[in-house]
Amino acid sequence: MTSPSRERDVRVAAAAEFGLLREIEVAADEMFGEIGIGPFSSSAAEDHLERAAIVLVSGRPAVGFACVEEVDGLAHLWQLSVLPSSGRQGRGTALVEAACAWAASNGYAAVTLTTFRDVPWNAPFYARLGFRPVDDLSPELAAIREHEKQIGDDDFGPRIAMRKDLPRPAATC
Repeated sequence: MTSPSRERDVRVAAAAEFGLLREIEVAADEMFGEIGIGPFSSSAAEDHLERAAIVLVSGRPAVGFACVEEVDGLAHLWQLSVLPSSGRQGRGTALVEAACAWAASNGYAAVTLTTFRDVPWNAPFYARLGFRPVDDLSPELAAIREHEKQIGDDDFGPRIAMRKDLPRPAATC
């Protein structure tokens, strides 16, 4: 039997896992339906897994993932999804922390994201991990928010952009 901490180990996803990750996203989105949010629009044109800078997964087989892209020269957490049956075990936190560590090690100054402001496992979750609301949006982040409005995400409740500044690497002599 694998220990709980071992099950949360985060690794880079293989492209062969992307089909499973799409299934995880759909299952995770069903949680929103329980609070009256959704259904979300879906489009093959919005397949961020294929163009991500990195996709991280938790579990073998994967039960959660984080998809990170580059937006305005910063790392952008495009998607974080964990199977509801595997939730509340620290997987989401481990994935976000791994995404931030990856971003810092690759020279990004911050990680941004967009999320629902009032959903407990959205903005309040990210705030506990050091993300803060952003009011002054950079051009690409503003375009993401505009797209979310156009596809109806804002119709389900207030959405916000958030940012977590990352530690700068120590200077070496």
